[in-house]
Amino acid sequence: MEYYTILGVAKTATADEIKKAYRKLALKYHPDKNPDNAEAEKKFKEISEAYAVLSDSEKRKQYDTFGSTGFQQRFSQEDIFRGFDLNDILGQFGFGGASFRTGSGGFQGARRGGTPFESFFSHSSGRGGCGGGGCATHTQQTKGQDLTFELTISLEDVLNGAEKVISLRNNGRPRSVTVKVPQGIEAGKRLRLTGKGSPSPSGGPAGDLYLKVNVESHERFKRSGDDLVLEKRIPFSQACLGTKVTVESLEGKKFNVKVPAGVQQEAKLRIKGYGLPCGPGGNRGDLLVKIAIQIPKELNEEQEKLIKSLGEVSL
Repeated sequence: MEYYTILGVAKTATADEIKKAYRKLALKYHPDKNPDNAEAEKKFKEISEAYAVLSDSEKRKQYDTFGSTGFQQRFSQEDIFRGFDLNDILGQFGFGGASFRTGSGGFQGARRGGTPFESFFSHSSGRGGCGGGGCATHTQQTKGQDLTFELTISLEDVLNGAEKVISLRNNGRPRSVTVKVPQGIEAGKRLRLTGKGSPSPSGGPAGDLYLKVNVESHERFKRSGDDLVLEKRIPFSQACLGTKVTVESLEGKKFNVKVPAGVQQEAKLRIKGYGLPCGPGGNRGDLLVKIAIQIPKELNEEQEKLIKSLGEVSL
């Protein structure tokens, strides 16, 4: 969902410009002005979601960083609307209130499992409530149950992105689901597959499938944000005199790295642009070569003699 396009503002729009654009569109598509208009209802939901993200500086930053697809994969509806009180927002614009509120835990709709806007629309436009000529009966279709599973990927998948086919069992029936893993994803993030959860018991929309991402440990690299850290061990003599070491990036490219004389333990030498991408299509972090100086546990007779002579000259 392209939030800037939905609100009709530029990506450089100020907070005040975004607020004015939402007010204008909310006035046009508010359910009180469009009773029983499914298209207006859909549009009202879209502009409200766009405003919930772009009016929040942190969410907007994440959206600008990861783009529409990457943001939607990282943030659920609950995440998007957390802390967003639609009643208060519309009240500031002079609209009438409705029996709909959000709290610190996200939406508190008409019932558990319902969509975020159900309570708002049922009260605001009179559907399912007492409005006009009296109380009307409105059968609400229950959304299917959301499902959560874990997805384990490799560091190479984080670098390149990947397409995974996972096997699930839902109500005893096996099924396969294909999921696209975006570049740069971090461990602990959740991917949302809309409509891939349990089917609705009353003919409503299916629930969503959430995949919690785990990233396997790598035998050579450790992750530090968007950077990759590779340890390279060198003898004490090379640390003193300087040397060159050959290292290989995650994708297999080799580099000859100059280690300066007098390098210290755990010093990091940087190879720019060979870390992990910052989200889909984002710039890559760096490859950091961490120096580990080898101290021998045992010395032969000649080595011991040389070390003692070095000690005599305070080295």
